[in-house]
Amino acid sequence: MDKFFSIVRGLGLKRGPQRILGGVLGGIAAKLNVDVAYVRIAFLLFALLPGPAFVFYLVAWVILPDQRNVIPLQSFLDRRSLNRP
Repeated sequence: MDKFFSIVRGLGLKRGPQRILGGVLGGIAAKLNVDVAYVRIAFLLFALLPGPAFVFYLVAWVILPDQRNVIPLQSFLDRRSLNRP
């Protein structure tokens, strides 16, 4: 799993500082160097179409590192492995 998380970190995509919910769209906007409003509008249009927009957002929220470079899924798995005997 460490290789997977290092690949995710290598993408250079982080959850952004301009957050409404989890910062995923803010991070995408920062990476693309566009206004976050455009990305939010595009996501809303994408969400109106039949498709996995909600699932995409949740997966991105769990996998993308935050501004401190911490990946929530990795932190969860690390804590879980420490609690095992």
